[in-house]
Amino acid sequence: MRTILAVVLLCGAVGSAALAGAAAAAEPSPELIAYGKALVEAGGCAGCHTADPAKPFAGGKRIDTPFGAIYAPNLTPDRDTGIGGWSDADFKRALRTGTAPDGSLYYPAFPYPYFTKMTKDDTLAIRAWLGTLAPVVNRNRPPELRWPLGHRGLMRAWNYLFFKPGLYEPDQTKGAAWNRGGYLVNGPGHCGACHTPKNYFGADKNAVALSGSEIGGWFAPRLDGATRTGLKSWSVEDIAEYLQSGRNAKSHAGGPMAEVIVNSTAKMRDADVRAIAVYLNSLPSVRRETNVTPPDDDEMKAGQAVYARFCIACHEADGSGAPRIYPPLPANALLQSNNPSSTLRIILDGAHTVTTPRAPNTGEMPAYAKQLSDEQIAAVTNYIRNSWGNAAPLVTPAQVAKARGQGQ
Repeated sequence: MRTILAVVLLCGAVGSAALAGAAAAAEPSPELIAYGKALVEAGGCAGCHTADPAKPFAGGKRIDTPFGAIYAPNLTPDRDTGIGGWSDADFKRALRTGTAPDGSLYYPAFPYPYFTKMTKDDTLAIRAWLGTLAPVVNRNRPPELRWPLGHRGLMRAWNYLFFKPGLYEPDQTKGAAWNRGGYLVNGPGHCGACHTPKNYFGADKNAVALSGSEIGGWFAPRLDGATRTGLKSWSVEDIAEYLQSGRNAKSHAGGPMAEVIVNSTAKMRDADVRAIAVYLNSLPSVRRETNVTPPDDDEMKAGQAVYARFCIACHEADGSGAPRIYPPLPANALLQSNNPSSTLRIILDGAHTVTTPRAPNTGEMPAYAKQLSDEQIAAVTNYIRNSWGNAAPLVTPAQVAKARGQGQ
């Protein structure tokens, strides 16, 4: 009897130890959690999933699309309103196929067409870090989309036509940094969600990937190697500095990109930022730049007069400005973009230089919406877009009026 009892107790002890070991093994390591945090920062998840800074990642932020509004869901580990009740398989399927645990389909405002390229280990690292957040009760809001787009079943057709699931495939002819950069740009970083033109259905035009696209009244500029309007003149160091500090000797971040800098790239690991810079620096130009007809003399003189009165004090007569304080205008790729939306937004609304740990000093440009007419803004925009060697299509007063209306 004693022998049997001893065996039972021994088996029970061994079983308890095994269960304890399994539980300990299930706990994510600090290294995995830290890597998950790095991936969350690379993806800029906080930018969309935080409406209230006091409740990070609790969702509720409104995201406007050409088809209506979407509200970002709660990513905290609350079991009822967040993802606390999800399994690892649920989380991986959501990121890589755009499918919720109940089988319903997400809209591509959630960039699963990019996240599909992520490895299983990386998705689980993200989940591990999200699991460390404080649970917040914040029930998800339904989307406000135009009829019939509110019917999620339509996403089956969209996915059939435009969604290609699959992991990122490294290029064996390239180095480790290039492939890491390609993975981050095309996977968790989902840069093309803003910088790639979209078709009528909101899907990427992959043949001209990263060649610029309008978003929310701004223009996300070209990231390819276009000479005048892309990153042809930017070095790897220029790109890395811009991503880490929000400015460099060639440009300053503004609008939605300023949020990306603050929420994402300024927090990323140095090696990852440099990898992105290496990848982007290698991209060829994927489409021709537009041939430009310069403004006539009267338009240039009108624009020069406005520039001399309102702009010259900071940007100098030759447009050189003060790099990293007042951005230079000659050879400015964003300024010369075919789409002038970002330039018009800055002139109308003003600009605040984004501050980061690497560049904490502030700068400000006043708003001119109330001081200048549509005609004056069109004239000065045409002047700076076509002076000092710049070349860009003409901007009309009607375009300024449209931009003015979007900002109200």
